[in-house]
Amino acid sequence: MTRADRLREAFRAGRGAHWHATDALVRGVALGVGLVVVGSLVHRVELVLIGAPLLVSTLFALVKPVGGTPSVTVVGLPRTGEVGEARSVVEVDPGEGAEVIAIRLPAGTPGPGPVHLLPARVGPITVALRRDAWGEGVDLRPDHLVAGPDALLVHGPVTAGERGRVVLPPVAALPAGLLPARPVGLVGAHRARRPGDSVELRDIRAFQPGDRMRRIDWRVSLRSGNLHVREHHAEADADVVLALDTRVDVGPEVADWSTSESASGVRPGGSLDQAVRTAVSLAANYLRQGDRVSLVDLGRPQLGVRPGVGRRHLLRLRNQLVVCARSAGWSPRPVLTHHQLPHGALLIVLSPFLDQHTADLTVHAARSGHPVLALDLLPSPLVPDPGTPWSRPALRILELEHDTRLTALRRQGIPVVAASPPLGHRELAVQARRVVRSGRRTGAFR
Repeated sequence: MTRADRLREAFRAGRGAHWHATDALVRGVALGVGLVVVGSLVHRVELVLIGAPLLVSTLFALVKPVGGTPSVTVVGLPRTGEVGEARSVVEVDPGEGAEVIAIRLPAGTPGPGPVHLLPARVGPITVALRRDAWGEGVDLRPDHLVAGPDALLVHGPVTAGERGRVVLPPVAALPAGLLPARPVGLVGAHRARRPGDSVELRDIRAFQPGDRMRRIDWRVSLRSGNLHVREHHAEADADVVLALDTRVDVGPEVADWSTSESASGVRPGGSLDQAVRTAVSLAANYLRQGDRVSLVDLGRPQLGVRPGVGRRHLLRLRNQLVVCARSAGWSPRPVLTHHQLPHGALLIVLSPFLDQHTADLTVHAARSGHPVLALDLLPSPLVPDPGTPWSRPALRILELEHDTRLTALRRQGIPVVAASPPLGHRELAVQARRVVRSGRRTGAFR
């Protein structure tokens, strides 16, 4: 039996975190003594020649003492990270007299990885972690077993605790487009309807008491014979509300809609995965302009994020989107209150629009005077269930109902953008500009 076979057998035995003899030691001593004794009794020299070396080699392996308490410690594992590769360090102290350590380490793929056989020496082991999907997950679980000479005495196996991190949703470069302005403060990134001190001309009017002399337009004043001043638009920040529909998570395979992703909680490439990725990209671009961005979970309003600005707020949004995805599940009705939607804010609804309640909520927000942009996240094309004879007619009915809801949104003046991958960057920017222009015509932005 080789050393690897002995270690595999010791792993399966699972006797706990202490030094103990393996079955190989028992067999070596018992078989060696037995062959020597039997060979001596029956006067068979070949049995003695077979048993004596086995007994001597077993006893010789026990001459080197083993002891101490081996330990394996994970250091340098961040709490959060980005999609892709990362590094961590595993500190190993095998104890006294150990020769081999069998330890479970990642092998460049997601998860704890296979068991590796390494020489037992004190020192750090640098491991490469890789996660290709955002969300929570286990990166390290360094189960280990330490073996003495010839694996006759082992310590373990020890089942270590799981060490994981939160991989944040990735940020993609998307055009933010023009945004409605909300005059909170004197300086912002967008034009407001009220007069102010920006460089964009609003109007030329007659001079009034209190106007500054530097605003006088001398060319118009000399031509008309009366003093006239140049009036500019004020510059203000904008509010953007990202409304995420976490009540359903569907993929292109209709047969998988009734199953759940128990490992990650999010269906890879599904509607919720695409909603989170799009929301993060939109938030990053709007925050880069200096705007205020808030998050609303339509299924669970308590998980929302209040408006904020800056890079720290983007990190807060990315972490909270992971929490929203982890808690995603069906709820009877979507919830969006007036406290979550500031006056004049741009509302972006990210949903597959598979039920009428989400469409009604979107229409109600538009009728309340808010500029609204709907992102349709239903995967396209949908694949019917091949194991169900009536799957194609049922899928056709579902698609017709979905198209009816989107048509109703468009009739209410709500632009609808198909956000299934790849996301149409240019179309999204064009629709955002249309929302802004329609809001200015109706006087929704003040």
